[in-house]
Amino acid sequence: MAEFKIWKNGARGHKFITSFSGGKDSVLALYKAAKDGEAIGLIVMLEEEGKRSRSHGMPPELILAQAKSIGLPVYTAAASWTDYEKVFIELLENAKNQGAEALVTGDLDMPEHGCWHEKVANQAGLQLGMPLWGMNHREAVDEFINLGFKTIIVTVNLSLGMREDDLGRTLTPEYVKELESRGIDPCGEGGEFHTTVINGPIFKHPIPVQKCEITNDGEYAFLPLKLQEIETREN
Repeated sequence: MAEFKIWKNGARGHKFITSFSGGKDSVLALYKAAKDGEAIGLIVMLEEEGKRSRSHGMPPELILAQAKSIGLPVYTAAASWTDYEKVFIELLENAKNQGAEALVTGDLDMPEHGCWHEKVANQAGLQLGMPLWGMNHREAVDEFINLGFKTIIVTVNLSLGMREDDLGRTLTPEYVKELESRGIDPCGEGGEFHTTVINGPIFKHPIPVQKCEITNDGEYAFLPLKLQEIETREN
């Protein structure tokens, strides 16, 4: 378990880039790593067309709004699954050229051997920091909630116990208990659900979002979010 301490504290005393999905795990990892190191940017992979993020299907304008509220630049590129690794490493190398010394991710259950993030970090000449690695899932989500982060359920897998009416709900202690009573991992680590974080201690201001019409694709249901237009009126 020598890797344990290395991975848990890999960003300590270093400038780092965070692999960012806009969801709860990557946001909590960023928060925890920034206690010991210095965040210099967020790395976000987009689908081939560049219209959605590869991980959570978020529109780029929403990711940029999160990044602006957090106060960090975004390193982003579009890629297919075929060239995903190559493009990801190129982004890491770009971040290294800008001063990054470590890659931070929000993984909880990454295997000790054959870790993909360790592989790509090594290829880019970066250390790997996974401040959530090995955490109890309930403890991780409880910490996220207790810190004051607010997140919205935006994707659910209907074959894993989630329902359409879970979409749009926020993670609260009561809701977490409900999920567990339904046999669902409170962190969604089995792919049960994905989230979008809209406020919390690392945000300078909340992200104003508008909930769009629910869509379905096979066993998945999605709640698209878009930035809410804030009307300004002259007095």
